[in-house]
Amino acid sequence: MRMTGMLGLAGFIAAAPAAAQDYPFKPIRILVGNAPGGGIDITARAVGQKLTEKWGRPAVVDNRPGASGLIAMEVAAQSAPDGYTLMVISGSLIASAGVQKKVAFDVRRAYAPITQLTTVAYMLMVNAALPVASVREFVAYAKSRPGALSYGSSGIGGAGHLAGALFCHLAGVDIVHVPYKGGGLVLADMISGQVQMGFTATISGMPHVRSGKLKVLGMTSAKRVQSFPDIPTIAEAGVPGFELINWYGIFAPAKTSPAIVGALHQAIAQSLSAPEVLAAFAKDGADATPSVSPAQFAALLAKELETWQKLVKLPGFAEIGRAHV
Repeated sequence: MRMTGMLGLAGFIAAAPAAAQDYPFKPIRILVGNAPGGGIDITARAVGQKLTEKWGRPAVVDNRPGASGLIAMEVAAQSAPDGYTLMVISGSLIASAGVQKKVAFDVRRAYAPITQLTTVAYMLMVNAALPVASVREFVAYAKSRPGALSYGSSGIGGAGHLAGALFCHLAGVDIVHVPYKGGGLVLADMISGQVQMGFTATISGMPHVRSGKLKVLGMTSAKRVQSFPDIPTIAEAGVPGFELINWYGIFAPAKTSPAIVGALHQAIAQSLSAPEVLAAFAKDGADATPSVSPAQFAALLAKELETWQKLVKLPGFAEIGRAHV
């Protein structure tokens, strides 16, 4: 997860080594640590479909929600490093796992990074019945009701949780965090009014805005998203200094053959350049941003883990450091 700027990446590695030419010969499982319907799940299914088309072998999403994504992460860490178990996860979830005190595995050594998939800006969304029409109005509304409002997230340490903690910290409001097992569940409870606010990926949240079930007040990015030029950033709409950009990436278990990792990187990076994939991501506010190489993706993760070590020491972020499976 990046708190400043988006990393523009392009290009692909050379053809995978000959040792991987027979891969795959059986179905591939793609683990997702969230319930169906959220941005990570939607992205994983798009990747799985492209791998299925390319190789003629099923690449199927296996949802393992719970413990802020850590259940799926532990399954992936313990899986055979043969290229047939992969994991799609957000930068926020894997980085938060790296700073939690009671996680049973070391994310720095448990996985073989393959490639970043997308860069994602989030929408600050509220229940349609809430009597606010802007970020400033919502901040005033929340300040007049300290502790009475709640925001949902896909789990402790996820992008929605971090965005909420950052928003409360910068806006000076007291809004209760309610963790769920996936973004789809957050959306459902925002629509019903069980929680009043959430930070949601545009790819999953925008259909509910268009249907009138939810209202979007602002984007988490530093600049307005090209696909949604009429939606202001949260910073310009009333909370100066707010910015949060996340990414989704795909990993294999540690010790997976470099030849297989290379074959996966090449296939996935090429699939993300498909016109229909680019159009779908652009329409819903996510940019396809494949890493130049697995090594470059690994370097990005290491840098962000270092950043998170500092973030969890700030007021409002301690819950992330204390979380455990």
